[in-house]
Amino acid sequence: MTVPPAPAFGEPIADQASAEVLAFLARRRSASAMALTGPSPSSAELDDLLRLAARVPDHGKINPWRFLILRGAAKDAFVARLEALAQARPDSPKATAALGKMRIPPLAVAVISSPVEGNIPLWEQQMSAGAVCATLVMAATAMGYGANWITDWYAFDDKALAILGLAPGEQMAGFVYIGSHGEPPQERVRPDLSTLVSDWNP
Repeated sequence: MTVPPAPAFGEPIADQASAEVLAFLARRRSASAMALTGPSPSSAELDDLLRLAARVPDHGKINPWRFLILRGAAKDAFVARLEALAQARPDSPKATAALGKMRIPPLAVAVISSPVEGNIPLWEQQMSAGAVCATLVMAATAMGYGANWITDWYAFDDKALAILGLAPGEQMAGFVYIGSHGEPPQERVRPDLSTLVSDWNP
């Protein structure tokens, strides 16, 4: 699927209504990580996906996030080291079983929240990293792949993060797993907006 090139710096970008995008969002559904198979996006497709994900709102234009790609033998080696960590945890059976989400998909993109010192509040920088994860999932889905944004225990375990080389102050915004659909995802229960929406009145 062809992705348009990035606009030139300073190029006017008019808002464009799109019934196709609305229809896509109305039916968007994360795929089960355990059901993802090969093939995964090609290197060129992955470059396009990361370029699209990086277009999220970013107060201050500071890029407070980065990507770490896990695939092939490197991902297998990471899973093996996670398995050793899982065996030492008090919840070892559950922690080991959770690694299927990392082991099975052919591609994992670690989105790392990497805050920048300055005037932009930390929370805004962390929300930007979350927006990267969500946009990457939507872009991969629009490209025809299955995708899922997951954290799980190894996104918060200090030893696991050290294996990946996270710097002090960095956090894992999430792992985005991408691959082909092994089975079509099914619609899940959605929020009842009547319980979540209200008008503010002074």
